[in-house]
Amino acid sequence: MYATPLFQQAGVEPSAVEIHLVKDNQINAFVAEGLNLFINTGLITKTEHAGQLVGVIAHECGHIAGGHLVKGQGAMENAGYASLASMILGAAAAVASRRGDVGSAIMLGGNDMAERSYLAFSRTIEGSADTAALAFLDNLHQSSRGFLEFMEMLGDQELLVSTRQDPYVRTHPLTRDRVEEVRHHVETSPWSDAPIPPAYVEPHRRIKAKLIAFMEPAVTTLYRYKEDDNSLEGRYARAIAYYRKPDLGRAIPLIDGLIAERPEDPYFHELKGQMLFENGRTKEAIPEYKLSVKYLPDNALLREELGQVELEAEDPVHLPDAKEQLTFVTRHEPENASGWRFLATTYGRMGDDTMAAASMAEYALLTGRWDEALHDAVKALKNLKKGTPTELRMQDIRAQAEQMREQARKQGR
Repeated sequence: MYATPLFQQAGVEPSAVEIHLVKDNQINAFVAEGLNLFINTGLITKTEHAGQLVGVIAHECGHIAGGHLVKGQGAMENAGYASLASMILGAAAAVASRRGDVGSAIMLGGNDMAERSYLAFSRTIEGSADTAALAFLDNLHQSSRGFLEFMEMLGDQELLVSTRQDPYVRTHPLTRDRVEEVRHHVETSPWSDAPIPPAYVEPHRRIKAKLIAFMEPAVTTLYRYKEDDNSLEGRYARAIAYYRKPDLGRAIPLIDGLIAERPEDPYFHELKGQMLFENGRTKEAIPEYKLSVKYLPDNALLREELGQVELEAEDPVHLPDAKEQLTFVTRHEPENASGWRFLATTYGRMGDDTMAAASMAEYALLTGRWDEALHDAVKALKNLKKGTPTELRMQDIRAQAEQMREQARKQGR
């Protein structure tokens, strides 16, 4: 929602950009090669309103528009900037594994001298990205005030030792000139007093409440969103907190109340389904997940969840629908390893060993299990009709697995 018009302003097709949410309480956001935008959960939970988050996304879009990924790669190589290299490698690992924590774990290291060399270049491109972000927001008739507030908030961290700074400060070096340029723009732009688009306000509050409720201890969430907080996000957060305790006696009435107000909200149905499923009430959970998919049919994550729950029900009546849901997932997200694993299980329970093997070959390839990928591809090829898309794909997997296995052997792994 926030990012689509900004991607368009940056001159890229929104569907070509992958947005990845990294489970990390520190403030950070960055773009990495392959048009990947990474946003730490800490950035969302620590922004006070949507305007601040939109400002950061606009800035990152400025990097995309300026071709800073390529330029930054050159500067990184010249400076031997190991810490940024680790960040990009971590980003790639997060994409491959679909686990933000994997990427975060890799984003370590660096060299002080190389870092200073890179930061001299970095300050230049940061100013350029700021300029682009301000222009994008003006073009969209949106205020840049939130971006200024965000920069002022981070400005206080400049006095902290580097180990206590949020990564955003270290990878996006602030200067007084940068802040003053943004402040001057806010003072002169005709759009500075434009209100935050109404469609942005509630989603930011909701996602912030959801992240806090899932990531913080329940007692912290319940202290922040007290019982007398009757806002939608307050009840949403408390419903999650109580379910995590677990206390379904309090959680279910809260989520039922939200569903009564918003009967077509897919995420409320998803949450109720999750509550029921994780407390052993699988059959009751399936209708809720089906409603979430009904109201947001293009969402692969919701479809994957539905397919998984239908599998866990261990009732053959649900297998055809599970197959449909998980086939959708793997077609739209072919690098979704868990989707292939669930689909393989579905085919196996339906007695289709050939397609089960083909799906397991996809899963093994994505998870770097070359021997298993080769074994399953060969197994599937024995019964697949030649020239079909699946047969051709298995041929590709067999060749790729053989190549990767040979490389691993040469490298002594």
